[in-house]
Amino acid sequence: MLQGASREASTVLDQRLEEVLDSLPDATSGWRLSDQLAEVTSLLDRELALRRTLADPSIAGAAKARLAADLFGKQLDGTTLDLVQACVSARWSHPIDVVDALESLSASAGFASAERDGVLDEVEDELFRFTRLLDREDDLYAALAAPALPAERKTEVVRALLRGKAQDVTIAMVVRAATTRRARTLDRALEEYLRLAAARRARLVATVTTGARLDDAQTERLRQTLQRLYRHDLKLQIEVDPTLVGGVVVRVGDEVIDGTIAHRVAQARRRLAG
Repeated sequence: MLQGASREASTVLDQRLEEVLDSLPDATSGWRLSDQLAEVTSLLDRELALRRTLADPSIAGAAKARLAADLFGKQLDGTTLDLVQACVSARWSHPIDVVDALESLSASAGFASAERDGVLDEVEDELFRFTRLLDREDDLYAALAAPALPAERKTEVVRALLRGKAQDVTIAMVVRAATTRRARTLDRALEEYLRLAAARRARLVATVTTGARLDDAQTERLRQTLQRLYRHDLKLQIEVDPTLVGGVVVRVGDEVIDGTIAHRVAQARRRLAG
């Protein structure tokens, strides 16, 4: 359970990730982001001294961001580096929380890529079925959880089991869970990935059509209003239709909220006609 500063930093980073994901051109870009964040996560998980330095609250955020740029600038895309710098610049309650946050961002980006490809439901189901397989097969669990078994061998085992039977994202997530050096069990890692996949799948998409482009403040007010109405996290997809006369049309699933002037005029005409 994240505490204090870490919880606040994680919330800000989750919002930052969604902005980045919305700006990416395709699912492949999302997966590249996920993969690069996973590489940084793995490095910080191994390098305790570096992790402590990048999470040290006594070091200015700008200085830690520069260090991250020096370390990773040549290996990472600009968008990935920006997220890493935002992460290390934040204040964390414990150094390990930096690694947890990066891993969460990486997994969420991977699941967003699966969502964009239309396979997120399959990925979530495949991860769940793999956890059930581990429950039944003690020898398999022991092998994949064994610290002594090299990561390369664990990767071979996972790929041999799932090749042709699961989505690429699923295989990659299981490999990450099996090869991580984090201080947690394999099943706990998979449970966390399942939680993140379910959270991604549960997000509602609201398609908003407006007569004119909304600025950032208007978009955020609309998002907050809709989230209060639906009591749920929402992703906005905004389209501009110059033929609309004032207001907006919002579609969430099969429900349509028409707040345009033209709609109100049409309603008034129907009432008069009745």
